[in-house]
Amino acid sequence: MATTVSARGRLQWAALVPLLAVVVLAATWAHHEHPAVLAGIAAALVGAVLAAVHHAEVVAHKVGEPYGSLILAIAVTVIEVGLIIMLMASGGDGASTYARDTVFAAVMITFNGIVGLSLLVGAAKHHLVSFNASGAGSALGTVVALATVTLILPSFTSSAPGGEYTTFQLGFAAVASLVLYGAFVFTQTVRHRFFFLPVTSDQYGRATGVIDEEGGEHADPPSRREALLSLALLVTSLVAVVGLAKLLSPAIEHGVAAAGLPYTVVGVVIALLVLAPESIAAVRNAARDRVQTSLNLAYGSAMASIGLTIPAIAVATLWIPGDLWLGLNETQVVLFAVSVVVAILSVVQGRAKTLQGVVHLVLLAAFVVVSVQP
Repeated sequence: MATTVSARGRLQWAALVPLLAVVVLAATWAHHEHPAVLAGIAAALVGAVLAAVHHAEVVAHKVGEPYGSLILAIAVTVIEVGLIIMLMASGGDGASTYARDTVFAAVMITFNGIVGLSLLVGAAKHHLVSFNASGAGSALGTVVALATVTLILPSFTSSAPGGEYTTFQLGFAAVASLVLYGAFVFTQTVRHRFFFLPVTSDQYGRATGVIDEEGGEHADPPSRREALLSLALLVTSLVAVVGLAKLLSPAIEHGVAAAGLPYTVVGVVIALLVLAPESIAAVRNAARDRVQTSLNLAYGSAMASIGLTIPAIAVATLWIPGDLWLGLNETQVVLFAVSVVVAILSVVQGRAKTLQGVVHLVLLAAFVVVSVQP
């Protein structure tokens, strides 16, 4: 009985928040300069993000893993794209690098933050954690290829000023991103779905089999009606998030400028905002010894952040004036390269200890430090 009441309470909360966020958006659209109003917008934005992820998880529970991780990653990426486009359209000194800074921050947070926390929490609770190295390695390799084409190469091409792509190059990067992302999704959901399912392990952390998704540790999947309702509320939440972010974006920029911080911090703030709920979901799965799902969420989010954001931004540049700088600077390239090496060493064995989690989190801390003080 208590479980039913709790579930009912969560459903009521998740249904009310998106509608309330839309009401706040409509009520404050014309007047949102007062600090109290901005605080209300920020609260509604956080609530809408949490509601969006909740409804994505409901839909994901209906369709099963790894489809669930895919839906959640795409939902978060839609939020991210909306925030980036709104900030770029608003102009400002950092508009040309918002896309780069946000996408790179998302990659670093997923590579080192979500993965690091998941490995640390999972290994601390279960001594060793296991996952399918074939699935995690495939995801990691795809993310590295995407990041190289979209974020690394622009820093070394000579047809346009450093950090920029020509129109033709940007078009190629957009198409290549979609091809890579589409190929991975096909692999994950159709051709080799088995490699992305949570695994069981022995006392030495070696994978021994796949966890039964229909096992008793999970609640029954939602009904078709509940899944469709969550899908509708998910769309409502995403609309509210994008609109509220547009209202809040000037305050974010002014706050960063007033603190004397570089504009790259805006990208970090956006990435932290949209990835926080997903980070919670990944850590929860790790605590339940389902680190494969945590890695699906982490690398899937990094992949979607690049593979879907860059094509969307490329299209947006057709009507948003100004330059689009995608190339990473030297410090960012070094951090990315080290993160890739550490990630490879973490997934190649198919099992991990708390040490790997600590190493990833230290790299995340280094990224935050050099973002705040280059």
